[in-house]
Amino acid sequence: MSGERVGAVTFKGKPLTVLGDPVQVGDKAPEFTVIDNSLMERHLRDYAGKVKLIASVPSLDTGICDAETRRWNEEASKMGDDVVILTISADLPFAQKRWCGAAGVDRVITLSDHRDMSFALAYGTYVKELRLEQRAVFIVDKDDVIRYVEYVPEIAQHPDYDAALAALRAVLEG
Repeated sequence: MSGERVGAVTFKGKPLTVLGDPVQVGDKAPEFTVIDNSLMERHLRDYAGKVKLIASVPSLDTGICDAETRRWNEEASKMGDDVVILTISADLPFAQKRWCGAAGVDRVITLSDHRDMSFALAYGTYVKELRLEQRAVFIVDKDDVIRYVEYVPEIAQHPDYDAALAALRAVLEG
């Protein structure tokens, strides 16, 4: 398969295969189709005109993904209306909605890629053996140009929050 990268990510040290070509800073952000918590289709274009922090995570029901999404929710409370934070996983929309309610997450928009893995294939985060997303963070500007990319090499590690937030602030400051 095109874009198959053996060993591009590990899970507790075990190499896994990632599908989809990785995106890079300066690329036009690829369009995708995911499902929101009300079972409506959502696309990149639905967030046009906003700066987007997009975090892909394996599953909200795991410790690191839970902590990461809570952190992004906390950071979102400090952002203006021109920023949207999207967390995308292969979790079912029902599970995402339940998790958000239980975690008190109300500023991050959780989106499900379970149906087609559209986001995962477009952004190069599809972990083949697990059919989950690789942990990654993308900053996309108002013109849908990618300004920051981090593919976390080990599933059981946090992203570099400080670097992502610095990149986000730099985009906002223009």
